[in-house]
Amino acid sequence: MEKGRNVTLKHLLIRNERYIGLQFNTDKVIHALVKQLPDVKWSNEFNMAYILNSKENLDTVFKTLSGVVWVNCNYFFDKKPINKNSEPIDITWFRKRIVPENFRLCPTQYLDKLELKKYANNTVKAYILAFEAFINYYHSKKLIEINENDIRNYILKLIQENKSDSYINIAINSIKFYYESVLGMPNRFYQIERPRKEKKLPKVISKDDVLKIIANTNNLKHKCIVSLLYSSGIRRNELVNLKLSDIESKRMLIRIEAAKGKKDRYTILSYTLLTDLRNYYKQWKPSFYVFEGMNGGKYSGQSVGKVVTNAAKKAKIQTTVTPHMLRHSFATHLFEGGTDIRQIQVLLGHSSTKTTEIYTHVAMTTFKQIKNPLDS
Repeated sequence: MEKGRNVTLKHLLIRNERYIGLQFNTDKVIHALVKQLPDVKWSNEFNMAYILNSKENLDTVFKTLSGVVWVNCNYFFDKKPINKNSEPIDITWFRKRIVPENFRLCPTQYLDKLELKKYANNTVKAYILAFEAFINYYHSKKLIEINENDIRNYILKLIQENKSDSYINIAINSIKFYYESVLGMPNRFYQIERPRKEKKLPKVISKDDVLKIIANTNNLKHKCIVSLLYSSGIRRNELVNLKLSDIESKRMLIRIEAAKGKKDRYTILSYTLLTDLRNYYKQWKPSFYVFEGMNGGKYSGQSVGKVVTNAAKKAKIQTTVTPHMLRHSFATHLFEGGTDIRQIQVLLGHSSTKTTEIYTHVAMTTFKQIKNPLDS
């Protein structure tokens, strides 16, 4: 097999018929072999050869090219692993909601595949709502007839409506999920352009401001919520899922299960917070989760957000403070205090130090070492 000689398989849909696309660079040997395939045609639109998608034809492709050409199947077969999320999917909101007349609902197969893939509930809701917005935009068109140009026009509409890059990416992912995972046509829309990712610096507040916020919480429960967010750097969703058994006081650690990326990790437990948590436990008597609602069950993420923003307003902090801002402040203050970036990465649960290194751009220690030319 000659080095560099390869054919990439792609899924194509032409006139509502499924085909195997064969993409390759100009090469006499490949061209001669592809011409031997049954009823092979050329698409100017996709700039590749194609044959009818069938098991027999797929076998013929491998048999014809084997030993001479490397066949790249990364775009053809769905090898995405099933998530290891243990949390059951809850779509009661989907069934209970009131929708307009003639509203096009998310297909049942879509819901089944999300459940099979064990997607997190937040992702499930985001995908369903985004996909329904898309299919209702093309209400009179069959889903199988929607092409890449239709999707581009829809994405352009979202951009013109000033939708966030995050929402646009969710919309694209929700659409791709249907055609690739549900219909079994992986990477059908591989040419859809995504918005360029913005490189925003994290918003951070000073330690003095954090202490002011903690001092202005309404009660001991709220104080523990804000203190835990800041002193451990955990995310809002991780906090509401925190169980009593996750607080390991003997080791002064907090265990976080199935965090972002479905990874377990540990973070540090504050001695000051531990005292407050013990008093809170005696007073509020939670049964399973560290923080529970009025009728039991986990505390809502929305309530956590309100606790933080309301306390920040009472403390007269000029900027709007969110739970994630406390996480950013935790990481930044650790770095300013001399904690190694690798240790901070582990505490935050980042897969790469490149993600964690963003805090070096906002840490005061980075700038204190620089002498201003006006002062020299």
